[in-house]
Amino acid sequence: MFDQIVNTINGWLWSPVLIAFIVLCGLYFSFRTRFLQIRHIKEMVKLLASGKSSDEGVSSFQALAMSLSGRIGVGNIAGTATGIAFGGPGSVFWMWVITFVGAASAFVESTLAQIYKEKQDGEYRGGPAYYIEKGLGWKWFAVIFAVATLLAMAVLMPGIQANAIAEGVHNAFGIDKTITGLVVVALIGFTIFGGVKRIARVAEFIVPFMAIGYLLIAIAIVVVNFEKIPEVFGLIFNSAFGAEQVYGGIIGSAVMWGVKRGLYANEAGQGTGAHPAAAAEVSHPAKQGLVQAFSIYLDVFLVVTSTAMMILFTNQYNVINEKTGEFITENLKGVEPGPGFTQAAVDTVLPGFGPGFIAIALFFFAFTTIYAYYYIAETNLAYLVRGKHRAKAFVALKLILIGATFYGAVKTATTAWAMGDIGLGIMVWLNLIAILLLFKPASIALKDYEEQLKQGKDPEFNSSKYEIKNADFWKNGYKKPKKNKDQNVS
Repeated sequence: MFDQIVNTINGWLWSPVLIAFIVLCGLYFSFRTRFLQIRHIKEMVKLLASGKSSDEGVSSFQALAMSLSGRIGVGNIAGTATGIAFGGPGSVFWMWVITFVGAASAFVESTLAQIYKEKQDGEYRGGPAYYIEKGLGWKWFAVIFAVATLLAMAVLMPGIQANAIAEGVHNAFGIDKTITGLVVVALIGFTIFGGVKRIARVAEFIVPFMAIGYLLIAIAIVVVNFEKIPEVFGLIFNSAFGAEQVYGGIIGSAVMWGVKRGLYANEAGQGTGAHPAAAAEVSHPAKQGLVQAFSIYLDVFLVVTSTAMMILFTNQYNVINEKTGEFITENLKGVEPGPGFTQAAVDTVLPGFGPGFIAIALFFFAFTTIYAYYYIAETNLAYLVRGKHRAKAFVALKLILIGATFYGAVKTATTAWAMGDIGLGIMVWLNLIAILLLFKPASIALKDYEEQLKQGKDPEFNSSKYEIKNADFWKNGYKKPKKNKDQNVS
């Protein structure tokens, strides 16, 4: 009965209506910003290497790494595979499309997070709960968002990531899930008890390492199968529009699964990326907006696409008709949609290496995602709990997340996936409504940034110039940070 209720609510929240809403929002922001995701690519790349951390905030690159930690997770391996399994090769094209459109949504939410951020206990905090209350004046709306985020990020989702780590390690190396769970929670505990700065430093190191390693394997597979490049890309584009005879009957599934899995991977509009964006030390809100817009390109066009290329170039996938349950394409016998496709793909080029490599990749991807979940949960708890009780609340949050992580590692997480999706679904609905209503401040920031760039300046923001209410951090202009005492700490 409980599972049925959970699945019903999940179905309401993640209906085609929500998916259409996300797409339309992305298109609206793209047109209103004159497709900044194309116009400012050069500026995005430039901003990645600029900026320093401070006593109060992390650097632009550290904020990028923290947001990528949340985006690059189990969904990049398992999610891409299931998208192909139920939507066919054409689903990959629609993952690319929704990522391109979603970059504008990512810019808006991350810019708003910077505009309405505040300093708490010597650190920058911000995100949807903050800009909902300050920008819209709807405290109740902000509280609902913060509570839903706490539930999803601290209780439900960490266990899912830990379960993927434990399953992958057990399948590849035969290590008991309990042992893996203990190792994971020990490492997680060491990091999250070290605070936001330690989370940022760990993410800054691990994220590039794991992404580059994964990308290199994908490149190796493409090189070995070089002659198939025209065939594979032709298959993707033809299947996306129903021109491929084999997959012509599931064009609707190609679009639906491509959009769903693309959204799950890039998280644009969900509000999750806005939390680390607010922690960045920048002289102008639009700087971090542009960096975060670029982050979803890195996530999908590199990591998700790498997974898809591994699978499609080696033909290690099945395609299933959702309505009938019958195989349209069956290249793998007895392999469920998920990491098994990618493991089989790697094995075709490096025999015996696939299960272990994917298990390690899952470990890094899921491990850093748990870090990101904690930071997002902590930010929302900081919003809800003020004053002398905050320190105790933070300790309780850490213990709850560690407990949820260990439980997920040793147990199955079928219902938890659905419950986690409920929390995320509530976040998406509330955040999209908020950023639509608050588009004006983000638009002002973008125009101000572009005007200063034309004048040859390093843009700095002053909210008083535009009479943006409650943007207190910026009301007297940008104040250069103090020297960061942690910069030389490794």
